[in-house]
Amino acid sequence: MRVVVIALLFSVLVFSNDNLSKKELERMAAKMVVLGFHGTKIDENSQIYKDVKAGLGGVILFDKDPNDKTKEKNIVSKEQLKELNISLQNISSQKLLIGIDQEGGAVQRLNEKYGFSNTLRASEISKNGEEFAKNSYKTMANELNSVGINLNFAPSVDLAINEKNRVIVTRGRSYSKDSDEVIKYSSIFVEELKNKGIFASLKHFPGHGSSLADSHHGFVDITKTWSKKELEPYRYFIDNDIVDIIMTAHVFNSNLDEYYPATLSYNINTTLLREELGFKGVLITDDLQMSAITKHYSTKETIITAINSGVNLLLFANQLAKPIKLQEIVDVVVNAVETGDISIEKIIDSNKKIDNLLK
Repeated sequence: MRVVVIALLFSVLVFSNDNLSKKELERMAAKMVVLGFHGTKIDENSQIYKDVKAGLGGVILFDKDPNDKTKEKNIVSKEQLKELNISLQNISSQKLLIGIDQEGGAVQRLNEKYGFSNTLRASEISKNGEEFAKNSYKTMANELNSVGINLNFAPSVDLAINEKNRVIVTRGRSYSKDSDEVIKYSSIFVEELKNKGIFASLKHFPGHGSSLADSHHGFVDITKTWSKKELEPYRYFIDNDIVDIIMTAHVFNSNLDEYYPATLSYNINTTLLREELGFKGVLITDDLQMSAITKHYSTKETIITAINSGVNLLLFANQLAKPIKLQEIVDVVVNAVETGDISIEKIIDSNKKIDNLLK
């Protein structure tokens, strides 16, 4: 009983010192989450409706249900998707991030099947020249905007260093092994998205193009393959102030951090990205339900360590048979603030960065 009382008193002190109630802290924690969900339409009884009402920061949309590929997860047609996104955006006065993976090629949730244009993969875009790239990405941006999507988890600015890399290079997700070429074409992509009010998210920091494995399936060690030249696209975008969001990767490099993969690394996300490269925008994780994370860390440890590393948005794609609930994530954050495992300043800073992004 005494322990409970002490914990409650500590909680009150933490929140009162920053003029925050527990309910306000819960909403701030919810704003730091991007969540996947099942459903092609929603109403007031839908869990995602309740989550957005509770302050959820964003959603990520998918076409197929990975657990039953005969079913659609969120997308049936242009008309249906537009209606879904309007419904989502109208739930709360707080602007909702509505995101999707739309790179082109193998990674595009919106394609001809659903009434959208097909976009070539990055490796083919770069072979067709700048004008072709501009037209391709302008068409994509127009279509994303037309259905209410305001965040694209693209472009990939990974360098095609390892020709046997199965997650980036052999799938054509890199423009080139040359950083200047990557910068040229990814800049066109970002510009066309911005012209339509869509946020781009550069990925996968600090570079996934030299890896030998796929973080969807397990641990990825780039210690012996990674090169500092993989930072060049990020440096360009940051120096020219043309990047709003960066996605951090589940890759491990003992030369940068001997304990944690980039997603959970203070050395990589704060010391390297924010202090050395000067990034002041929003940092989002890759999907925290990928095996590279879940096989090694509990949900609680993942959330706490990611936030403490400098991450502002936690992405849970919910592509698993048993989805994680927003309240579970929020409870971890609130309890961690109460116990001092996460400083309230981290939560406030992340909310300020997200608010500045959306203003």
